Amino acid sequence: MAHFVIMGCGRVGVSLAHTLDGSGHSVSVIDQDERAFNALGEHFGGQKVTGVGFDRDTLQAARIEQAYAFAAVSSGDNSNILATRVARETYNVQHVVARIYDPGRAEIYQRLGIPTVAAVRWSADQVLRRILPEHSMRGDFRESSGRLMLTEVALHSAWYGHRVKSLEQAAGIRIAYLTRFGEGIIPQGDSRLQGGDLVHAMIPVDQVNEVEKILAGAPKPAGEQEGNFPR
Repeated sequence: MAHFVIMGCGRVGVSLAHTLDGSGHSVSVIDQDERAFNALGEHFGGQKVTGVGFDRDTLQAARIEQAYAFAAVSSGDNSNILATRVARETYNVQHVVARIYDPGRAEIYQRLGIPTVAAVRWSADQVLRRILPEHSMRGDFRESSGRLMLTEVALHSAWYGHRVKSLEQAAGIRIAYLTRFGEGIIPQGDSRLQGGDLVHAMIPVDQVNEVEKILAGAPKPAGEQEGNFPR
């Protein structure tokens, strides 16, 4: 099981903490207001750290150096972005996400390489998709037969720079669209993946586990990649 650090113990933070803790993961929750931790309840088994989420002493107390992922979901956009950048750039946490309230800033944050989630009702689920890869494979849409689903997929960072076509052939999927700098784009035949891209793909439901394993690893050398999506 992995260790997760969550900054912000509001509604979204509490939901994330309970989901991850209930799944057997190690969780540390950071908040400036110690009273906010009351919302976690007596059955929460994780760590509660009082402090500012972008302060290094606070982050180290939350075991940021061991973190698989960091989610900044406090009520302040600037604090969330700053804390996320510290987690990634100082402590090399690869899986980070920041919740934002101002959608107009999304493109700026995406250019910094920081995945963002708008402050919407279902944002706890969207945050989990960014920091817990297996959570992303639940699917956003299924066609009528139930054999195919459209879903956002998590990629190993080594895929960035490769052609979309190579990813499709390796994993046996079809890329429906990319979200880049907050905008949806339809990839062309020679399109390449860029850091920060959110990839939305059509996947055979009975091959989800196989697809996850392929995408979680680095690309294989040319000639070794396989895919079994109907051509």
